Amino acid sequence: MDEVLRRLRPTKGFSFLVHYSLLIALPLIIFALVRLNQSQFTQLAIALVILSKWRIFAVRPRFWPANIRANAVDLMVGVSIVVFMMHANSAWVQLGWAVAYAVWLIYIKPANFSLAVSLQAGIAQLSGLSALYLAWPNGPLYGLTLITGLICFLTARHFFDAFDESYSRLLSYLWGYFGAALVWLLSHWLLYYGVFSQPTVILTAIGYGVGAIYYLDHNDKLSKSLRRQLISVMLLIVLIIIVFSDWGSKVV
Repeated sequence: MDEVLRRLRPTKGFSFLVHYSLLIALPLIIFALVRLNQSQFTQLAIALVILSKWRIFAVRPRFWPANIRANAVDLMVGVSIVVFMMHANSAWVQLGWAVAYAVWLIYIKPANFSLAVSLQAGIAQLSGLSALYLAWPNGPLYGLTLITGLICFLTARHFFDAFDESYSRLLSYLWGYFGAALVWLLSHWLLYYGVFSQPTVILTAIGYGVGAIYYLDHNDKLSKSLRRQLISVMLLIVLIIIVFSDWGSKVV
């Protein structure tokens, strides 16, 4: 279904102009709403991101679950951008996030080759996890665990779907379970490194490393030396986090 929608996207003429004008208008409208600095307008900005995906429900209800899963990555990025704007300390930073969202909508999201889809999944996981712990740092454990697992699952499904992986559902469930279990284990020591939470850093390091290994292996570009380097980098990042974190500082 998502592939059909891509084919229906206008490529020239007046429809092309209107299509891209709307893509540019959405980040600007969200920027304006967030600048009003009132909760109801921020909620409206999030609602606009969700309403922009109206085509999810423009088909028979039996296609809705598949469409929601296919568009979950785009929704994660859009909602995350609103959260980042809300927590930005200047109008210029907020405008920068609006530009980043426009780049996502115009250049990154429409691409459908394997490397681009992998990049989409990586961006969505990083932005989704960062926004979750930025907006809800004192959220209940069950909520953080459930949403983290869901973010990991949906981004993994998006990643594996680009490679026609026969075990994509199983692998995605495993990654979602790993993300949820990690948050559950670290719940008593929810540490932050700047704006990034500890689960976000660990899941990003491991996820990007494993994703890179899978992508290179799938395209027959993975040598033993490169595999060792990628695994070493992942382990080094995790080891640094474990060794140099102040485990006595309980945040949650």
